[in-house]
Amino acid sequence: MNGVKRSNAQRLRDSLEDDIINGRRAPGERLDPETLGKEFQVSRTPVREAIQQLVASGLVTVSPKKGTFVAKVGIDQLIEMFEVMAELEGMCGRLAARRITQLEMLELRQALERCEAAAEAGNPDEYYYENEAFHHCIYAASHNGFLAEEARQLKQRLKPYRRLQLQVRHRMGTSLAEHRDIVAAIEAGDAQAAEDALRQHVLIQGERFSDFVASVRELSGTTLAGTG
Repeated sequence: MNGVKRSNAQRLRDSLEDDIINGRRAPGERLDPETLGKEFQVSRTPVREAIQQLVASGLVTVSPKKGTFVAKVGIDQLIEMFEVMAELEGMCGRLAARRITQLEMLELRQALERCEAAAEAGNPDEYYYENEAFHHCIYAASHNGFLAEEARQLKQRLKPYRRLQLQVRHRMGTSLAEHRDIVAAIEAGDAQAAEDALRQHVLIQGERFSDFVASVRELSGTTLAGTG
């Protein structure tokens, strides 16, 4: 079944992410929890959870006795994080190709099917969350808990920008094709092919780099500086 149920905190976080990346909330702007609660008609708990998640992704900073503010994020730093993410994903793919169980392979195929359904529906946000579940299947199949946790943490920090990538024209379809190649490599037990496929899937380079930078700058105006 397609569809990932999201909590109030997740929906609030997604909305604030979109506002920040699209420049509707500028760097340095103060985020008042009470105002956000009234605006989104949620209690204080999901507001607090959403802010904590935004802090983890680097979009928001909390200053003691001053409040919560929209942060400045540099493109250079983002690219560096994507480079590290590509290596972590590649390692997970290599180990998964060697260690995946039959049950985990079934779960990975099912995750791919849900990605296909979301892509067919043309819903980038839905695809993002199914894509997240797809990658988590690979992390689990690596059977390396430390590596999986490192990958999850960095993936969370990059979440808003990875969601932005999926809004680039044709990227969702390309991502899905790459998912199929990844599944084929893991199923075949080809560790090198799985590693290479996952690394290239995450790495932002060539035309994808140009598209990503253009998208961030166009949507964010001057909200991203050249350095972190």
